[in-house]
Amino acid sequence: MKATEEISEKTTITETTITETTDQIDTDTKVKSTSSEEFDYDILVIGSGPAGERAALQAAKLGKRAAIIERHSVIGGVMIHTGTLPSKTLRETVLYIAGLRQRSIYGLHFELKNKLTIKELMHRKDNVIQKEMEVISDQLSRNGVDVITGYGILTSPHKVLISSGSDTNRIVTAGKIIISVGTHPYHPPGMDFDNKYIYDGETILELDEIPRTLTIVGGGVIGCEYACIFAHIGVKVTLLDTQKHLLGFIDDEISDVLVYLMRKYRVKLILGDGAKNISVRDGKVVTITDSGRRIVSDRMLYSAGRGGNTENLGLEALNIEVNKRGLIQVDEHFRTSCESVYAVGDVIGFPSLASVSMDQGRIASYHALNNSGETRNPVINELMPYGIYTIPELSLVGETEESAREKGEEFEVGISRFHELARGQIMNDQDGLLKLIFRREDRRLIGVHIIGERATELIHIGQAVMSFGGTIDYFIDTVFNYPTLSEAYKVAALDGISRMG
Repeated sequence: MKATEEISEKTTITETTITETTDQIDTDTKVKSTSSEEFDYDILVIGSGPAGERAALQAAKLGKRAAIIERHSVIGGVMIHTGTLPSKTLRETVLYIAGLRQRSIYGLHFELKNKLTIKELMHRKDNVIQKEMEVISDQLSRNGVDVITGYGILTSPHKVLISSGSDTNRIVTAGKIIISVGTHPYHPPGMDFDNKYIYDGETILELDEIPRTLTIVGGGVIGCEYACIFAHIGVKVTLLDTQKHLLGFIDDEISDVLVYLMRKYRVKLILGDGAKNISVRDGKVVTITDSGRRIVSDRMLYSAGRGGNTENLGLEALNIEVNKRGLIQVDEHFRTSCESVYAVGDVIGFPSLASVSMDQGRIASYHALNNSGETRNPVINELMPYGIYTIPELSLVGETEESAREKGEEFEVGISRFHELARGQIMNDQDGLLKLIFRREDRRLIGVHIIGERATELIHIGQAVMSFGGTIDYFIDTVFNYPTLSEAYKVAALDGISRMG
């Protein structure tokens, strides 16, 4: 069975199972009392996603005994199998195909068959997933991290019952437990996700064929990314969102550019309107909006948030509370209300980024192990970059114009457009831009926003300068390779100085 099929299988833990195994635990506890020296592991991680993997590896590198409990027969979590990695690989495949269709700008002509199949599009994705799993397995093995297959249920501050759905249940003890169980797509009550006509943000990768028309409900990151992916292979996409401003947390100017480009590639955006009724009729998905619009499409992607995989995890036994979306509350060290239990990754909510989750896992291990004699106290830099893999991709770090204005900052902006750069012309990026936000008083850089080719790579230059309190003078005084897109920083800084007079 393929990895992507394995990860989609659901493990059902019934109330009866929990009751029976709890009784077993009580009996075991009476027979043997576990002291701190008798723990099976120093760190026990539930979930093998990016946060859990890094937490276990960090503990192992500090010379501690570590293990991961994974309910699926494959490791890697949502990020590897149904989330970040497959969607971004699919995006690269689509970009390659779209590029072939546009190569006449180089005086070259290629012919591509009119109908592409899902299997062809997903071929590269499956290869990438397999290779990444091999890398992770090798890292865990080389560092002596045990991987235990089963469903982990917390029964005490230091005990986890591992249920495999059979009579082979067993108890594992640990000095500290780290929860990294991730999230699942939110399904509104009464809506039938049949994975034939209506899909969520994970099952969309299981499409049987490329639809002619697609309705996407939800204009968040996932909705916008898939809208761009499908539009670039010729699917007529309609994106419906209740908010009037697409991706409200990004800079308004960047959002406006994204909206323009999505419409340019024939994505129909209906903003400020929600889905009132969704039904399947005669092999079509029919959506009636709050305003009375009627949208008919071959398939639908419903992407309206995610919920934590905390059901039947045993949190109530330790008085660990979750919110209405099943997310766990933690302190600044990622510790829950139970002193020996930590939680990291998407299951604790915002920002729900794989990059941040990895550091959360690493830092939680440090704290859980009392830093293991380390002289420094590891923290996550507050200047976290965001990467959104629409087409074109966009990335940001620091303040937006709107947030700077709310804080009373006196600021100026500088902008560079990629078509002004030699590298931009070579790459035929006519729409990209880079925007710097800096204080007028001391020219200190406080925000960077990029939309265009390689935005998620370019952002780190600005992030580094901001982390060290740098000014835009750094870009003016620095020589950049020519021709590169990195030159955009110098052009934008000079533009900002010019605007200041």
